[in-house]
Amino acid sequence: MPKERLYLFDTTLRDGAQTNGVDFALDDKIEVARLLDALGIDYVEGGYPGANPTDTAFFAENRTDKATFTAFGMTKRAGVSLSNDPGLRDLLDSQSDAICFVAKTWDYHVKLALGISEDENIESIGDSVTAAREAGKEVLLDCEHFFDGYKANPDHALACAKAAYDAGARWIVLCDTNGGTLPDEVEAIVSEVAQTIPGDHLGIHAHNDTEQAVANSLAAVRAGARQVQGTLNGIGERCGNANLTSLIPTLMLKPAYADRFAIGVDAEGLAGLSKLAHRFDELVNRSPNRQAPYVGSSAFTTKAGIHASAIAKDPRTYEHVDPAAVGNRRQVLVSDQAGKANLVAELERMGIAVARGDGRLESLLREVKHRESVGYAYEAAGASFELLARRTFGVVPDYFDVESFHISVERRHNALGQLVTVSEAVVKLTVGNERLLTVAEGNGPVNALDRALRKDLGVYRDAIADLELIDYKVRILNGGTGAVTRVLIESADASGNSWFTVGVSENIVDASFEALNDSIIYKLLKAGVAAAG
Repeated sequence: MPKERLYLFDTTLRDGAQTNGVDFALDDKIEVARLLDALGIDYVEGGYPGANPTDTAFFAENRTDKATFTAFGMTKRAGVSLSNDPGLRDLLDSQSDAICFVAKTWDYHVKLALGISEDENIESIGDSVTAAREAGKEVLLDCEHFFDGYKANPDHALACAKAAYDAGARWIVLCDTNGGTLPDEVEAIVSEVAQTIPGDHLGIHAHNDTEQAVANSLAAVRAGARQVQGTLNGIGERCGNANLTSLIPTLMLKPAYADRFAIGVDAEGLAGLSKLAHRFDELVNRSPNRQAPYVGSSAFTTKAGIHASAIAKDPRTYEHVDPAAVGNRRQVLVSDQAGKANLVAELERMGIAVARGDGRLESLLREVKHRESVGYAYEAAGASFELLARRTFGVVPDYFDVESFHISVERRHNALGQLVTVSEAVVKLTVGNERLLTVAEGNGPVNALDRALRKDLGVYRDAIADLELIDYKVRILNGGTGAVTRVLIESADASGNSWFTVGVSENIVDASFEALNDSIIYKLLKAGVAAAG
């Protein structure tokens, strides 16, 4: 039997733009629309033309090749003619393929927010849909607060939806605007609505205020809805919207849906989903959610030794899908809970072949557990662990040797009479047969040390030119000013690769130096640089 078609509608650039701390520039919107179009999303909702200069400029031309480029806006105001409603005119004049109108369908909102009668509300819906159709647009209606409205006054809520359908709207989208409806309620109500409006004209728009937006979307699909709305990484107002990066793989990989339905995303698009999710986080300057289903860095990560042992025998013991299907990877953490299975699995991933009976494996395991007992955290610092492992099972080139470093911090008035704090670092090191002394200032002792350490590494200068420190975290492991300090540094290079290194000491600068030193050595090692002779 042929599969039924499910249509995906992305509202990242409209509803997602209401996320606290997220602001899309025009170039951002163009880039996100391109990513969504390439992924295979059916509808890309870009915003509200006429509401602000960015959205107006965005809709000055069509921004998608395959997806239906969709504008969002209000239905015609009651008591105003179609020709005299500037908001409606901006929608009709935009270079969109479709218009998604939003209308009140909860009688409480009709009376309180709009201050009009139920009949006037229904008339505005019908007139707006008709005008958009006559302008050559595909039309959708977002039935705002539909589930609350249906529970309060089902006749009016259904009459609003039917008015749009009868006027020729392609999709009637039932919105859980407050995000408080539960999956069993969604499934029951959508089933009832589908008796009046065919399911292949029904959509679902779920908010995540009870952490059930994905579950509510799937419940609506089971009840007959054939369009699903959501956002990349689940961003959106308050607690967010239904997360398309969770919905897409569920629809494609779980037999209950994959056997029945087809979507516009293909296997290649699915395999690029993790990369797309991370790219989107970079665009909006948000830290990726490590625990995100399917695409998070921890989604297929195992820490306990007994789990790792089972995964080594058959990954299906602790993985519900193949990580590669969504562009993610299996990761076995090395920590004080590690067993030999963890180490063997992680060493294999690094390309280090070792037999389980190799005595050096036991030695490495003891060393890891000892180091973690004094504060190291290798589960969060894979690069430092790899250097430790390679020194145990092979050789890490002796790129340079730091003889000593000195850091001074001075608080003084500058030439403008401003009180400033300046840090200066002096590093003595040997590269090959050459002894070097470097000096650098920074806005703090760690920044000064970083600059001095990398300032003049002679033959390695070009290899580390693109090395960048992108995150720096300090953790105090016990109380008092003499406490042991753990420093975790994230580094990256121009290729997009990133890695974590760790340092531990009673002195924060010394811990920082250890992590910085590991970061540079790891970069040189991965670049295949030979040690200076």
